[in-house]
Amino acid sequence: MTILEIAASATTTISILLAGRNSIHTWWIGIIGCTLFCMLFYQAKLYADAVLQLFFIGASGFGWWQWLYGEQGREKPISRAGPQKIALLAPIGILVTATYGYLLHYFTDAYAPFLDSGILVFSVIGQWLLMQRRLECWLFWLLVNTIAIPLFASRGLYLTAFLYGVYWINAIIAYRYWRSQMVSTEKFRSAIAGTA
Repeated sequence: MTILEIAASATTTISILLAGRNSIHTWWIGIIGCTLFCMLFYQAKLYADAVLQLFFIGASGFGWWQWLYGEQGREKPISRAGPQKIALLAPIGILVTATYGYLLHYFTDAYAPFLDSGILVFSVIGQWLLMQRRLECWLFWLLVNTIAIPLFASRGLYLTAFLYGVYWINAIIAYRYWRSQMVSTEKFRSAIAGTA
């Protein structure tokens, strides 16, 4: 365990917990955490995860804007992605995982290239859904965390693996919290529409 791993884990944990609470502060804190994790994963030869952190940095800036102004200049509410979108995203994710894993396997010294690629691809999908405040983002984060825990432990990143276990629990809690907020908002909008 290094100072870099501790700093990356602490900052990212704060960001993830804030995302679970639907807080706008998740984004700027996440940028700091992703920068630190990029350096850590590069050192551990988890190149797909290092590239993923670069994506997260850019996506966090866009997500910050999207949450604030993404609904016709107003704050974007939580909503569902829907089964059709998920049915499209899942097989695309599997195909891209296999392709990128193949490239890492044959052209780099990456450790566990297919698992590493799965974390990258499904994290991108989860982040994309999170940026849009879609409830199903938390289901993708459950999948990512399930893959990440044993992979990071196998590289000696025990603190990171432990924290991904915490993130796994957070994803379940966040899914339930976001769903209750979404239902409350829908009821409120229906009540307003009924009185108009």
